[in-house]
Amino acid sequence: MKLWGYIRPDGSVGIRNHLLVLSSVVCSNEVVLAISKSVPGSVSITHNEGCGQLGVDYEQTLRTLVGVGKNPNVASVLVVGLGCEKLDPYMLAERISESGKKVEVLVIQEEGGTLRAIDKGIAIAESMLSDLSGMVREVIDLSHIVIALECGGSDATSGIAANPAMGVASDFVVSSGGTSILSETPEFIGAEHILAKRAVNEDVAKRIYEIVKRAEEDALKMGVDLRGTQPTRGNIEGGITTIEEKSLGCILKAGRSPIQGVVEYAEQPKGKGLWIMDTPGHDVQSVSGMVAGGAQLVLFSTGRGTPVGCPIAPVIKITGNPKTWERMSDNIDINAGTIILGIETVEEVGRRIIKEMLSVINGKMTKSEQLGHGEFAITRIGPTM
Repeated sequence: MKLWGYIRPDGSVGIRNHLLVLSSVVCSNEVVLAISKSVPGSVSITHNEGCGQLGVDYEQTLRTLVGVGKNPNVASVLVVGLGCEKLDPYMLAERISESGKKVEVLVIQEEGGTLRAIDKGIAIAESMLSDLSGMVREVIDLSHIVIALECGGSDATSGIAANPAMGVASDFVVSSGGTSILSETPEFIGAEHILAKRAVNEDVAKRIYEIVKRAEEDALKMGVDLRGTQPTRGNIEGGITTIEEKSLGCILKAGRSPIQGVVEYAEQPKGKGLWIMDTPGHDVQSVSGMVAGGAQLVLFSTGRGTPVGCPIAPVIKITGNPKTWERMSDNIDINAGTIILGIETVEEVGRRIIKEMLSVINGKMTKSEQLGHGEFAITRIGPTM
């Protein structure tokens, strides 16, 4: 099958061609939403951050917003700021424009308030959207693709069916010269030694142990038991009894490929192959981090069912639970419950995921895209000051 995509000025390849209206700070969220709703064909990203942040916490938010702006699925960006926030909208726009794509800035205080800013923003966005209409897809190679691996609302079927089948697809991408990202560090606990054995060298293995230890220590600093959230109440009701059991199922999403390295939240992998990104287990924050790290496509398994999508990257939803498929088929793209029922093998479902993935790369809309799900959130390191 030939693959088609949008080749960007920096050489990256998009599988979507979005005009992104991006908030630099929580204070500009309503203006961003108003502009995007008035310009059909645009997408928006809003968030709760951008001010009152210090040090590495601020740097992480900046890195995330720059990353989503630079994501290859985004063709051009309208950055909307308030004007007095910590995260300077002009600096954010400049960093994004390093990718070669068109970036415009709108500052609410400079326009004299929200109503004037919305009117001007609509005019800018409509002009930018018109420019995108002339862009055409070109033949691309799978080696340009970066996939994000996520699991949410997991149950006992996730580790038995959906995640191993996703692992087949992940290995296919890696063997084709592409890149795959495994996330959710708290869900490695108890299985970190297995991942470390797959590291390409001792330094990478050491980093895997380090990020898991950091996740455990972060929970201890709060004086709470990690088991209050890992596994979650829903995980337990779905048949997962311990964090180790959840972790053993979680890591199967990454197949059997060697692990090339570990990157921080919203940081781009430094090469091809399988990488680990240090993210929380929170689904939306984890997906947002990987997409900021350059992923154009998300494979997302869910045993109990979740509608979560992403504003700029298609999310292929996969369930290993036959009952969830029947109950939430409006939200789920792939039924891996056939493995549980003995109808198909893991390899067979893996090949179905690959086929669906290639179709989505070529433009097929996922269920989350059809329903307009665009959840986005940035994880925090420190308190707001």
